[in-house]
Amino acid sequence: MMRSATDVLVVGAGPAGLAAAIESAKHGASVAILDENSSPGGQLLKQTHKFFGSERHYAGTRGIDIGARLIAEVADRGIEMLLETPVVGIFDGQVVMVVNQEKLLGVRPKRTILATGAGENTLAFPGWTLPGVVTAGAAQTFVNVHRVRIGERVVVVGSGNVGLIVAYQLCQAGMDVAAIVEAMPNVGGWGVHAAKVRRLGVPILPRHTIVEAHGENRVSEVVIQQVDEEYRPLTGTRSTIEADTICLAVGMSPRSRLADLAGCRFTMSPELGGRVPVHSPGMESSVPKCYLAGDVSGVEEASTAIEEGKLAGLSAAASLGLLDPGSYQKELVVCSEALAELRSGPFGETRKTAKDRIMREYERSGK
Repeated sequence: MMRSATDVLVVGAGPAGLAAAIESAKHGASVAILDENSSPGGQLLKQTHKFFGSERHYAGTRGIDIGARLIAEVADRGIEMLLETPVVGIFDGQVVMVVNQEKLLGVRPKRTILATGAGENTLAFPGWTLPGVVTAGAAQTFVNVHRVRIGERVVVVGSGNVGLIVAYQLCQAGMDVAAIVEAMPNVGGWGVHAAKVRRLGVPILPRHTIVEAHGENRVSEVVIQQVDEEYRPLTGTRSTIEADTICLAVGMSPRSRLADLAGCRFTMSPELGGRVPVHSPGMESSVPKCYLAGDVSGVEEASTAIEEGKLAGLSAAASLGLLDPGSYQKELVVCSEALAELRSGPFGETRKTAKDRIMREYERSGK
């Protein structure tokens, strides 16, 4: 059962939510985390690959191990965590409606941090409802969490980091990845991930799209086709791949329903997944006392979600008077510099520009 009062209520026990809770508790706030799932950790539970970056960003550590570290620190700090506890509404920006042990409760924390993550996009084509068509997240859950292979021969659609990483993990699980299909002219993910799957003999087919899937009780054939610069199918370029599984890795969108219910102001940011709530440099939304962290504020990498979680937790604690202004500004600079490092280089610059635009819109609107 939830405590009757808490300083900071974090919605979401993924990387951003765990990091936010730890940071607020570190500065003396009483903190509770809510999550609708039966296990904490979010996407980290599925990530068997090693992270890149600096020591601060867990370089060389697998996602599942990072999740275990964060969960252990949450327990060590005495942070209350309630699983299988969905949040079903937020009213007046601060009254949070929670279903806990089959009871509907209204909670009014002093500060709320929304770390609700992102949901996977799908792709519709003739045959997309056949058994054997799965999203990348579902594939990772089956293979990495439950140790269940999703098929024998797979076509992956999408060559972003998620598509490349999942393709590699499917190969590790003993499946044959027949091809990675990508409509863009170039591979969307990092070269290191692309090199790993290519070394395994997996072809990456840029400027190709999936046209349809055939099969009786399950996918048995995948039809692909080349596209031109305007992504229009080119006549006479169709080909068929025998496969029993199609894995869709075609992007993610922020899970922003609760931010919407809270009354947050939104903007469009295609680079970060679509419609996202605006926020300050300290991750405060346009609704006072309501903060954002991770993919709900724009879809990026798990390392970025953790850093934004730290920033949101720090800002929430500071707003409660648990840090003096000077200390807060120093730590704000550290977090901001760490985020800038993660958003550097050719892959990060677009995300940095998009984030800067979101924060400018926050300032222009006066929240």
